[in-house]
Amino acid sequence: MANSVNISIEAPIENQIQEITYDGQEIYQAPLSMSENLTRLAQKIDFSKAEDDYCNIKKDGDSSVDIKSEEEKEPGYQSVLWPWDSVRNKLRNALTEVSVLADVLSIAKEKRYMVLDPIQADQIESRQMVQVYGRKKALSAAGAVLLNGVERLRASETMRMTRNMPDFHIDLLRLRQNWRLKKVSNTIVGDLSYRTAGSKFNQTGVFEVTKAPEEQIAQAMSMNASGPTPSALRVTVPPELQGVAFISVLCQKEQEDVVTATLSSSALHCPGTLPGDGAEMHWQQKLEAAQNVLFCKELFARLAAEAVQLDASIPHIVVGNQIMATVLPGIQLLIGLCHNNGQNTNNHEGVKSEGGSGNKSEHDHVLEHSLHQLLRAVHHANTHHPFPHPATGPLGPSKRRALAGPTAADRYELLEMSKEQTLLEQIIQQAQHFFMRRRSEYVLDTIAKEVKDPLIVSHWNALNSPTQSCVKINIMAYGYDAVCRTSLVVHVGEKTLKCICRDGKVRHLSYELQELRDLIFCQIYQHQMTAVQAVGRCMGWQLLASSSHMGSGPVEPLGNASSCLLASPNGDRMIAIRCEPSRGIQVFIAQSPRKDFFVSELVQDKKWENLGGAFKEVILEKMEGKNFLNKMELLMACLSSPS
Repeated sequence: MANSVNISIEAPIENQIQEITYDGQEIYQAPLSMSENLTRLAQKIDFSKAEDDYCNIKKDGDSSVDIKSEEEKEPGYQSVLWPWDSVRNKLRNALTEVSVLADVLSIAKEKRYMVLDPIQADQIESRQMVQVYGRKKALSAAGAVLLNGVERLRASETMRMTRNMPDFHIDLLRLRQNWRLKKVSNTIVGDLSYRTAGSKFNQTGVFEVTKAPEEQIAQAMSMNASGPTPSALRVTVPPELQGVAFISVLCQKEQEDVVTATLSSSALHCPGTLPGDGAEMHWQQKLEAAQNVLFCKELFARLAAEAVQLDASIPHIVVGNQIMATVLPGIQLLIGLCHNNGQNTNNHEGVKSEGGSGNKSEHDHVLEHSLHQLLRAVHHANTHHPFPHPATGPLGPSKRRALAGPTAADRYELLEMSKEQTLLEQIIQQAQHFFMRRRSEYVLDTIAKEVKDPLIVSHWNALNSPTQSCVKINIMAYGYDAVCRTSLVVHVGEKTLKCICRDGKVRHLSYELQELRDLIFCQIYQHQMTAVQAVGRCMGWQLLASSSHMGSGPVEPLGNASSCLLASPNGDRMIAIRCEPSRGIQVFIAQSPRKDFFVSELVQDKKWENLGGAFKEVILEKMEGKNFLNKMELLMACLSSPS
């Protein structure tokens, strides 16, 4: 159309739809406020362009409209712009900026255009004498303070030299060599906690260091003239860290009444290191005792938290300062915090000791030491992380965890890597191994006392772990250890026993004592049969038959009956040996020619008299000999003689 009219279209009043719910309801956006609308419009402006550009754009638009109208009017006319018009405009703008810069430099350099006069401040009337008097007074006050301190130090040093009193600063230097100290305002405080060693216990171990009064030092020196010189320091520890403490570990049989199965039923004697009413501990002993109390409290708090969190088959019980855990069926592990701060006479903070002197050995010092080692290992692991490989890797994951990616570890393996045993689980495992080891020792010692023939010698390995030990059992007869010896190796674990026999067979036993006892007796009778055959070979006897599992005779409640048949070098004598675990060893002999052979009408040839006759039992108790093998050697020698 030739006549065009500009029409302004306003935005609709309705707001935009933000959401349509499932029921068809439309939720509109909230209308913009005036400030938000202004911000939206301002975002459309490009402030990087100058005002002249907008004007030029507007003029160009107007000129384009005019040119368009002229073209419509005169189709044959074409307007051509000057090609250097843009260069002229750039040069004009540059000339303007350079002129402005020259004017600014001339104004700043030449003073005839503009002069900057500073504002003069009001002159203060100076009184020099007043200043002199003020400085003199301040110096005299400072000098008086210094002189007063010098006089006090001189008097203190003189009194110390005359009375031979300890020096506070020397003791403070010794204290600082062993403990962490810092000065807070006018007081000296220290820290005896294990936080720098890796502890995360929330209880603080702050103590205060002060100078002991001279009168108290002089009184202590007069009371103990021949003893050590008292310290010039006074260390004040918190009341909850005073006294002595230790972790009590007891293992006892399970009782029906849980109340009586506590630490009160055993003799818990706290160390009697607390001083009397008039005595005073040395600051080093006092701080070491307070640090030990803090360590024991941290250890017990950690064990109590683990006992509550662990999901055991038999739940652990935490009552007050006591933890009860089941180690083996019928055996309990009791862990208690014993703290004596001198204010109460009870050994277990409210629990009185009722045990007598006969229960002194119930407290297990080995398990207590293991608990201390486990907590110190946790502290060491908190501060000593393994170095990453490569060096650019993260600090913290173990080497096995770092190799999980290259080795394509699955989820199960990653979960196994993340599992860690708690302190309570480790001490329970050590207690289980302790009982298994003690039970094994009891069984071996009992059998060694009961069985005199053969000899049973146990060699316990000296290099053991807290949860694994090994014992080698040698079964041999006195005087015949070079002929035959049966070795048996038993690995004592936490709840099981692993027995490796002489023939290489591996047998796994439970915590029951009877299983190990039965196995040892079976090995004893097998040794006797093997040793008899070895002695027979040395004597020239021939082994005719041997069976370790006889099918004849009554059924044995323990193991199987075994037997062997030996023939003399001439073949005219035979020895039959039958070994039954329930009845012992029986020996039978037979000889040829038979003395009860008579020629009859049916059997007329004398060659049949060379068949062995009926076996007769030998009464071993009436034979001479130190042991069974000695008696068998004498018997074989007697039967081998031609007479």
